[in-house]
Amino acid sequence: MNKLLLLLFACSLFTVQTILSQQTQDSIILTQILHNFLEGASNNDRDTHELFWAEDLIYTSSAGTRFGKAEILAGFENETEVLNTPKTIFNADEILINIYGNMAIVAFKMKSQTGDAIQYYYNSGTFLKRNGIWQVVNWQATKIPNQ
Repeated sequence: MNKLLLLLFACSLFTVQTILSQQTQDSIILTQILHNFLEGASNNDRDTHELFWAEDLIYTSSAGTRFGKAEILAGFENETEVLNTPKTIFNADEILINIYGNMAIVAFKMKSQTGDAIQYYYNSGTFLKRNGIWQVVNWQATKIPNQ
């Protein structure tokens, strides 16, 4: 009986360790995906947006408008306008990640800087892992009033 309990405990411990290890790996991957996205977005890279957003995205902007991936990608159709847009640099800190199997919530504070103008936002995204690829299915951006 004691051997059986010890075996069950060892199996449970291994299972918990495996789950935690996978969550740690997924947290690292999601953090890297976020930083890669913000770098690509800072460079107006359409491909970055194509990879980051899922086809069934629901995006709620800080201005209170709601749209999907198609509307985001449509913003890249006028190449002259994209090239003439002032460069904005995006960075993330205070990153929080909660993982629920193939679903993850990523929340962070984003710094948006265009020239000397700086604005901060709280962003949160719901990532879904499909076919081994994490993509955003829901996004919420909230402008933080100037402090």
